[in-house]
Amino acid sequence: MAKQRIIWSPRAKLDLFEILDFYFKRNGSKTFSIKLNTSFRKAIRFLDKYSNLGIQTDIPNIRVLIESNYAVFYEIKNDVIEISSIWDCRQNPNAINLSR
Repeated sequence: MAKQRIIWSPRAKLDLFEILDFYFKRNGSKTFSIKLNTSFRKAIRFLDKYSNLGIQTDIPNIRVLIESNYAVFYEIKNDVIEISSIWDCRQNPNAINLSR
């Protein structure tokens, strides 16, 4: 399978920033945030070759990749994979909104 380009939606970028910032403020150090960011990036890197790696959601074309306590939602669009959102699975599941 050919490699696909991975892009991040503005919402996904904000989700990632908020998660990493939370741990930076809580721990007073960048160490855990850096490790967590590296973990996300490694998991997402698999998607360029194996785009169907994630679990299909109830929403058409939206899949979810589980990484530790987080769900990375993404959409496959032709030759592009768009990271839509990152969700902390320890939150209330009724609060998630994946609609556009």
